[in-house]
Amino acid sequence: MIATILLQAGGAGGLGSFTSFIPLVLIVVVFYFFMIRPQVKKQKDQKKYVEELKKGDRVITTAGIHGKIIDVAETTFLVETEGGHKIRFEKSAISLESSKALNTPPVVKKD
Repeated sequence: MIATILLQAGGAGGLGSFTSFIPLVLIVVVFYFFMIRPQVKKQKDQKKYVEELKKGDRVITTAGIHGKIIDVAETTFLVETEGGHKIRFEKSAISLESSKALNTPPVVKKD
């Protein structure tokens, strides 16, 4: 019975079964280049940025808290806020985009 099912399924020939998988392969390729690859690159950039942070750098956390790093531990930062309060954050809580925008000087347009 299984042989009969296989023979009926394979009736279109070898090339017909291959062409039916081409759209599936294309979907996987598009998924990789437009979704997976950019996400992996973003994660690498985040990890590199957090590893390069040092004492005295100004940061913004993912929760939106602004502060200055006053101590760096293995997995955490001690951040001093504007009021002089000290809060310990995990390194993963630092926002890459917001902190970079905070630390880059504004571009001055010449008239």
